[in-house]
Amino acid sequence: MKMKKISGLVALLLASTMLLSGCGGAKEEAQTDASGADKPNIAILLNGTLGDKAFYDSAANGGKMIQDQLGAEVKVVEMTYDETKWMPTLLEFSDDPETDIIIVGTWQMVEKLQEVAPQYPDKKYIIFDSAVDYSLGGLDNVYSIEYKQNECSFLAGAVAASATKTGTIGFVGGMENNVINDFLVGYIQGAKQVKEDIKMSIGYVGNFNDSAKAKELTLAQLNQNADIIYQVASTAGLGVIDGATEKDKFAIGVDSDQAAAFMETDKVKAEHILTSALKRVDESLFRAIQLEQEGKLTWGAKEVLGISEGCVGIAKNDIYKANVSAETVTMIDELEKGILDGSVVVDTAFGKSTDEIQAIKSSVRP
Repeated sequence: MKMKKISGLVALLLASTMLLSGCGGAKEEAQTDASGADKPNIAILLNGTLGDKAFYDSAANGGKMIQDQLGAEVKVVEMTYDETKWMPTLLEFSDDPETDIIIVGTWQMVEKLQEVAPQYPDKKYIIFDSAVDYSLGGLDNVYSIEYKQNECSFLAGAVAASATKTGTIGFVGGMENNVINDFLVGYIQGAKQVKEDIKMSIGYVGNFNDSAKAKELTLAQLNQNADIIYQVASTAGLGVIDGATEKDKFAIGVDSDQAAAFMETDKVKAEHILTSALKRVDESLFRAIQLEQEGKLTWGAKEVLGISEGCVGIAKNDIYKANVSAETVTMIDELEKGILDGSVVVDTAFGKSTDEIQAIKSSVRP
């Protein structure tokens, strides 16, 4: 078996990243602090790589938060995008008696987790950005986290429609699946809330790591009159930011505050990220472990986290404030309040047929 690259815990901006070789080595026993709270040994297994300044970096930052604030021992493992490594790594940490909680993410890990978790009933598993099928049985040791990414995308769409000068905006997703289309459905609804006749170019990379293809899609959309491009494509999405910067247009980031992530290393790129739709994987993982330490986490169930739980939103940084009007800032705040109090209901891709999703896309076709 190839030696795996295990990253040390990294801050969201990746100001310092320590990479260790191998998955072995002695681990400390789960600790207990003076209050009696359990301090478990945790492994976060990423089916991607760090450096996306978005999804996977946010998960790693969640590990750092857990270690720094809750005292748990955390390892962040980059399994890379090579799917042949995912199951062996999951089994390796499941076999390790000193690993108490294993965290994985995305729909690509669902079937693997459904196969492995019942074989290790004394191990605990968390999956984020997807959920296992509890009706299969044997999954009482799994906690699933899904997100209301449609809510943050609704706000991003409202920002884009308010800021566009051409009346056409863009969307570049990674792979077309329910989660990515949930981003898209919210984005379209938010944009149409502000500008009913908004037009939108829509494209998918086909994966989450091909930044060159994402840049190609971005340049094509910009050439078709779009002037703000929303990327929901993890590492591939960095190509969207490259393309927008190159053409002096705006991108909208995803998952993390990507303008803040770029500010120290590439201020020019940072200043071309109008805002970011925040899906706070870090906060959701921290929340889960905190609840577990308090004995309040419900295993064998899923939660869907949104604005009300502080796990989605948009970045309201200085770049955002400098490039949208005061009226837009106020409007976005009011829309956010409306989502919280239920007066604004955001549509979702979940439960919709392919034809229904296509109809939504067609409603904004240029």
